[in-house]
Amino acid sequence: KRARNNIALIQTPLDENGLPNFEKLRQNFDLLHRLIVDKVVISARAIGFGGLAAAISEMSFGNRIGVDVTYLGDFFAVGFGNFVVELGADSPEGLELIGRTIAEPDLVINDERIAIEECIMAWLEPLEDVFPTGILGEAPVALDLGAPIEAKQIFAASKKFAKPRVLLPVFPGTNCEWDMAAAFEKAGAAPEIFVLNNLNHKSFTESVAEMARRINNAQIIALPGGFSAGDEPDGSGKFIAAVFANPSIAEATMELLNAREGLIIGICNGFQALVKMGLLPYGKIAPLTKDSPTLTYNAIGRHISNIALTKVMSNKSPWLAGLEPGEIFRSAASHGQGRFMASDALTAELFANGQVTTVFVDHDGNPTEALPYNPNGAHQGIEGITDPTGRILGKMAHSERGSLYKNIPGNFNQKIFTSGVKYFA
Repeated sequence: KRARNNIALIQTPLDENGLPNFEKLRQNFDLLHRLIVDKVVISARAIGFGGLAAAISEMSFGNRIGVDVTYLGDFFAVGFGNFVVELGADSPEGLELIGRTIAEPDLVINDERIAIEECIMAWLEPLEDVFPTGILGEAPVALDLGAPIEAKQIFAASKKFAKPRVLLPVFPGTNCEWDMAAAFEKAGAAPEIFVLNNLNHKSFTESVAEMARRINNAQIIALPGGFSAGDEPDGSGKFIAAVFANPSIAEATMELLNAREGLIIGICNGFQALVKMGLLPYGKIAPLTKDSPTLTYNAIGRHISNIALTKVMSNKSPWLAGLEPGEIFRSAASHGQGRFMASDALTAELFANGQVTTVFVDHDGNPTEALPYNPNGAHQGIEGITDPTGRILGKMAHSERGSLYKNIPGNFNQKIFTSGVKYFA
């Protein structure tokens, strides 16, 4: 589908000091912006270290898109201020065309042809022992997790709201509140971002009281992703959990759940917090025990950022009511401590109860614990779980970012936010 698109080079000349000509650079930014707004640009990349060679290669690697490029300049020169753009077959005049995309999964550079897979192996192999990807290892071992579970009931709140109110508390380090608010607003809810003020003791006390008041006025609590309190030491949402342990906030939260049939969702850092406070998988705020699950450091020992495949294992939740068991979605994973760990006994109980909502899978749709398909090494590939009622959902991958990715194949629309809003309709 991407074959025979044009590839163009937008260059910024250097001055006598070897720096980009800033007037020309501004013109190039304006040009690139105009082409993007006019939907002429399909993909683009700034050129930096590694030059045009690195830019072209990495643009091809992601979706295995072949290219045929002819360029007689220095392929490896540092190109600050230069851009590679992929354009449709009908490209504007005046651009320096250097090649096109091709159907074959090859890099053809000045008539020299190399298979993309060969290039990727050469690119990854030198550091595989240091930063393991799993791509160079053996085929992933599929897990037998049983058949996905389909809900028998219809999820609907007793009290109806045309636009349910969603409270998004923002803690020091939260950084995904705008994406989540936009997802809820698009789904038909009325999101409200509330920033917790911890400037001093008085401000914090007043802020906690205000947060409890706003919980009492909301139908949904949504905990966005981020790095609360810098995720240190051993962060994983402990700061958020400590705030929710405050008696007034804990009481308001449990009243939302038990008396008003409210919903709670936590993504990434929010998922970590729900586990740390006991709401997942138990449905109540309580101290952790030695048998409690946790979310800990990724198996590779560092932050991961990729697009993962996840499979729906249960739709026994208002949040999953719009999904079919067995459906597979793509979702953005970006975290340093996202590996779900629990005892075999608790894990088996969660699967049996339909509390495991989604698991990481390979390209054949098989659940696995193998890198890179299970990017954080989660036990049994678990990506998301609910409490016993299904009204509290936590997941690591960022479903709220589903509308951001334009050139990546697969279904990003998990309908989680739409389903949560429909629960009150």
